[in-house]
Amino acid sequence: MKKIVVGSKNQLKIDAGVDGFRKMFPDEPCEGFGVSAASGVSDQPKGEEETYTGAFNRAQNSLKEMPEADFGVGIEGGIEERNGEMLAYAWIVVCSKDGKIGKGRSSTFILPPPVAELIRQGKELGEADDIVFGRTNSKQANGAVGLLTGDVIVRRGYYTEASVLAWIPFKNTKLYFGE
Repeated sequence: MKKIVVGSKNQLKIDAGVDGFRKMFPDEPCEGFGVSAASGVSDQPKGEEETYTGAFNRAQNSLKEMPEADFGVGIEGGIEERNGEMLAYAWIVVCSKDGKIGKGRSSTFILPPPVAELIRQGKELGEADDIVFGRTNSKQANGAVGLLTGDVIVRRGYYTEASVLAWIPFKNTKLYFGE
């Protein structure tokens, strides 16, 4: 049985990391775990490089926290400003204990101006969402994407799709790793 450790204690992120594996390897039994793993980036990453780095560091550090795991998964949501708008997305990185890496990025959506303004004032996206939408701890539930789409897309599904993309190299090892 494969052991997958996700660099987060957020059950939604743990589930998304493991869901991606299960979708790609439906006949392979697995167990999912969550650990607190340092991202090494700011609480609200800005830009592609910082967001990716946070996901990579979480994947690597999760394997350090649970060395008996087969794979470490890092999920990092980030924002960036472009043409006067604030965009949101996430990077997901999967690292195997033997050093192989898979990467996936979520789709991108534009944040509404009131949420963007609160982030510019120093709030994290989840906190800004809670203020604007009158919610509590929405990042543990449907997240910004769920709030803005009326739950047509929820955070777990949003991350799971990117997780599937990060597992691609492990499904196609010959193409990616020459095995």
